Amino acid sequence: MALKERLRTWKRIFWQLILLTVGLSGLVLYGLPAIRHLEIFIPMGTCPLARMSLMRDNFTGPLRLWARPEVLTCTSWGAPIIWDGTFDPDVAQQKAIQQNLTIGLTVFAVGRYLEKYLAHFLETAEQHFMVGQRVVYYVFTERPAAVPRPPLAPGRELRVERVFRHRRWQDVSMDRMRTLHAALGGRLGREAHFVFCVDVDQHFRSAFGPEALAESVAQLHAWHYHWPRRLLPYERDARSAAALAPGEGDFYYHAAVFGGSVGALRELTAHCEQGRRRDRARGLEARWHDESHLNKYFWLYKPAKVLSPEFCWSPEIGPRAEIRHPRLLWAPKEYDLVRD
Repeated sequence: MALKERLRTWKRIFWQLILLTVGLSGLVLYGLPAIRHLEIFIPMGTCPLARMSLMRDNFTGPLRLWARPEVLTCTSWGAPIIWDGTFDPDVAQQKAIQQNLTIGLTVFAVGRYLEKYLAHFLETAEQHFMVGQRVVYYVFTERPAAVPRPPLAPGRELRVERVFRHRRWQDVSMDRMRTLHAALGGRLGREAHFVFCVDVDQHFRSAFGPEALAESVAQLHAWHYHWPRRLLPYERDARSAAALAPGEGDFYYHAAVFGGSVGALRELTAHCEQGRRRDRARGLEARWHDESHLNKYFWLYKPAKVLSPEFCWSPEIGPRAEIRHPRLLWAPKEYDLVRD
């Protein structure tokens, strides 16, 4: 077993060196896009056979982790990584219905993000997010009267909460955890059993169902899921509460999607808000704001389930064979238009 692990490690290093050499050559000759096409050759690793037949949860039943041998389908701490083909959506739907759940979906639509993205976000959520389940949408905005009101299926409701609009977009991002923590301790926490927190500048493309539910849920970042750990964009300033030292970190998680039970999200948002306050008191701001603190939290407290990049994909990357059915798609980033 030890010999196999050493061989696997050396194989990974060998391919990383080859790809680094080819990538640098491509960067010199053709520019940055060449690197993006090469990263798919960096192996993600494989789930141990002994673990594959044992993994299941309360929302999917037995998982078919062996069905996707080309990608990593479990973590080192035994959490599943959910890819298309590893679960039965009909089983997941029935298990959620049996548990009589209400699922919350929160989204912040502040400033020009409201007009640009919110209507399409809500319309596509009605088509694809937890269809057949009880859902309560929570929209946080400084202009409640401007929130669109799309037709909702029975058992689905829309609530609007007023928030303060900060001058800097970075402060809007950083303050999200404080606002969510308060909401989870209030009406949202009383209404919902599980909650997903999702960015507004994206839209649902296909079914995002109960297979995604767990006590705590993290989302693999579409731009970084093939990268070796030492290249991931963690916060590296040791003075920051979000800092991860070299050798720390498991994956790089995207703050555009995270979720879990109300209790677990209360702990996550409290941790991130405390880290933000500590940094501010020291005159610091984490590199990727609330996402940096989110990654620190999930390094300390491992998520119970990880969603593959299929659940939040960037069309700018282009098609990939391993991305079979994207659930959420990023909208084009028009920062000059939506950020003051």
